Amino acid sequence: MALITKRKLFYFLGAGIVVLWLVMVALLIRKTHFHEVGQIVGTPIQAEPESAQQFQHDWMEIYLKGKKVGFSETRLSPLGEDQLIVEKMVLALNLMGQPSVMRMATRAVVDKGFLLKQFRLVIDSGVVRFRVSGKVEANRVVVEVGEGDQKREHLIPLVGPLTIGAGLPGFFKGRAIGIGDEFRFTFFDPSILSHKEMLIKVTDKTVIPVNGREYPAFRLETKVWGQTLVFWLDEEGVLLREEGFMGLTLVRSDKNRAPFDVEGSAGADFYDAAAIPVKQPLKRPREINYLKIEVTGLRDTGFNLSALNEGRQKLREDMLEVFQESVSSRAPSKLSKADMAPHMKQFISPGISIQSDNRALVEKAREIAGSERDLRVVARKLMGWVYENIEKRPVVSVPDALTVLETKVGDCNEHAVLLTALLRAAGIPARECVGIVYTDHRFFYHAWTEAYLGHWISMDATLNQMPTDATHIKLLHGGLDKQAELMALMGKLQLDIVDYAYDSVD
Repeated sequence: MALITKRKLFYFLGAGIVVLWLVMVALLIRKTHFHEVGQIVGTPIQAEPESAQQFQHDWMEIYLKGKKVGFSETRLSPLGEDQLIVEKMVLALNLMGQPSVMRMATRAVVDKGFLLKQFRLVIDSGVVRFRVSGKVEANRVVVEVGEGDQKREHLIPLVGPLTIGAGLPGFFKGRAIGIGDEFRFTFFDPSILSHKEMLIKVTDKTVIPVNGREYPAFRLETKVWGQTLVFWLDEEGVLLREEGFMGLTLVRSDKNRAPFDVEGSAGADFYDAAAIPVKQPLKRPREINYLKIEVTGLRDTGFNLSALNEGRQKLREDMLEVFQESVSSRAPSKLSKADMAPHMKQFISPGISIQSDNRALVEKAREIAGSERDLRVVARKLMGWVYENIEKRPVVSVPDALTVLETKVGDCNEHAVLLTALLRAAGIPARECVGIVYTDHRFFYHAWTEAYLGHWISMDATLNQMPTDATHIKLLHGGLDKQAELMALMGKLQLDIVDYAYDSVD
């Protein structure tokens, strides 16, 4: 694998989680480009006939901090007793100096009240394609991820009806609203296969400019994952403008304007937006084995702080201490029956993006481990293989282990999900972790892995560390549905380094 320069590694560490969040937010604000019909779980979604009356066709231009970075197109058509939503979106990004285009495609069937019945989503980054489809049953969503022999089914329990971001503009169009009105939805995000309550409030009426014209408009607000999203609708309920997470703004347009003059964005915009600066620089951060840091901005966000006070981390008030754990002195070479108690089952079982029971992954884990039986050594060999064989490049998609094994390309998310799957395939309990790590005078959001070897041991396949240095601060562990919760901290988390120590004395 080609050597990574210090600057590229700096950007790489900051890229993974931010790009993933961008995918989530793009799906929330608008859905995207679809160029294949395919079948959805159960009844196929029919392609609309050419003669079908389309009663809604909208275009939006997408801006990031004043630069046009993409566009979206939405078509809403009758489909028997239901409605068919077909949307496309294109985002042009600049990641680590490399142009990258993200295309997303959504087809959804909703009822007359815009409640979700079926959906299909495709995300195409030019490197990998993420595909998911599903249908809503009485008390669950039946989801299929992947295609062909790699297709996996997943069941998501429900307590009520769902809506999808693509249906919100149609829901409000033609609806009379007034200041003080509230609308409550259960929003489903197909990128992370999770749903969340969303309350939209009509907060004001004002006049806003859109493409050189002024429109009387209602202002609507909602919070998702701790971030405020703002919508402006005209008096007929037509969407005029949206402002979302990380400075993304959508402005109403038309087919003669929206798809053209896309500038793209400077990659630094994404990383700088997510970076957490600190006053005191840390030299040789990869060698730090103790860190004491004051953490503020957490407690008013509703974020669960439990991960900050477990294992190698101790949180007292706003003071956090991180102690690099020892592998050799505490970790056994074999796991006992007590280690494999029922509560550990979730960390050894396959998941929707961790296909640890897949034949290719199982065989790869066996190949890497060889004749070695010491689980500590096996874990190191698996991590080393991922570090050496996965090209370190941001991928604008939703990571899953099998895809990473095939493409051998990815950022910290891809490294973490593949190592987690390989560990489980080798019989070692493992889980994904997300938090922050220090590099180049700042902390960046980052993903890594923990393996259970008598106790939880941190492992970073991006940096080839086991255990990780003490600048790795875990904020939570879990899959994409959990990782979305970190968006509540964006722009709010503040850090002040109090003390630190190295493996060796200067």
